[in-house]
Amino acid sequence: MVTRRTLVKGAVAAPVLGSALLASARRVGAQDDPVIVGSKDFTEQFILAEIYAALLEEADIPFELAKNLGGTGVAQAALEAGEISLYPEYPGTALVEVLGIEFATLLGSGTPGASPAASPAAGGSVDELVFETVRTQYEEQFGVTLLEQTPFNNTQALAMPRAEAEERGITTISQLVEAAGDLTLSAPVDFEERQQDGLPALQRVYGDFEFGEILAVAPGIKYQAIEDEDAQVVVAFGTDAEIVALDLVVLEDDLGLFPPYHVAPFVRQDVLEAYPGIADALNQVAPLLTDEVMSGLNGQVALEGRPEDEVAREFLTEQGLIGG
Repeated sequence: MVTRRTLVKGAVAAPVLGSALLASARRVGAQDDPVIVGSKDFTEQFILAEIYAALLEEADIPFELAKNLGGTGVAQAALEAGEISLYPEYPGTALVEVLGIEFATLLGSGTPGASPAASPAAGGSVDELVFETVRTQYEEQFGVTLLEQTPFNNTQALAMPRAEAEERGITTISQLVEAAGDLTLSAPVDFEERQQDGLPALQRVYGDFEFGEILAVAPGIKYQAIEDEDAQVVVAFGTDAEIVALDLVVLEDDLGLFPPYHVAPFVRQDVLEAYPGIADALNQVAPLLTDEVMSGLNGQVALEGRPEDEVAREFLTEQGLIGG
């Protein structure tokens, strides 16, 4: 019988969850153990976790939910410790934040472990290069594999209200840097520490500059400062529904700092061996999650206030992937 239970609803500060209930997940490797589906701490992750859970339920694979764990470091630590079995992650984030490989370095030198067939020089795409690099390194270092990634690219970006951007003549990050001292940035709390795709990386690639002020906030409320006119720039993600709703301009990353941020289920290999049906269950939804679809799902939750589980199940039902 399939088990459904939300284990975590609030953000978790510690890098491992530590509860007696989750401790049992460390023993996943037999058919009697539930698959623990985790997520990070923002809307898109909640929806994806619910999508994964509903597909596992449809496949009669026992599962439990552990949503809203925190940022990348928290989720990665829980995955390595076996406190969760899988969660949705962005290979671009894994590349720069976990593996510590700078995107520009990967493109310029060909990092060991990347598939030669996937390299741009060999005719493959940059997306494939990032994916294969991460997949190979995660299998070797962490005993974790990547299932199929989605077409949607939730790229990290900087965005501004259209009127503000047009008044200042800003369309690129390079132009933003010139005016940064007069601007306030609304950003997730870890942005100032993210070495490969946060403020340090921006300063390394775009020059030694400072924003007038940085408002460090939880990801779910980063747009509130834009709405309240307390900030003029926000760290955005490509599929955020607020980009359209607030009429924001996504600035061109003209020096190519940010890698592609598609998403894939990151799954412990021991769990996949215990439940090989996980791959078929989750891979079937990957090609359906385009930029437009994911942005729409995010909007239903973030802007309309609908429950993420309801939105996820309605989408899967419409696609014929689960029963009504």
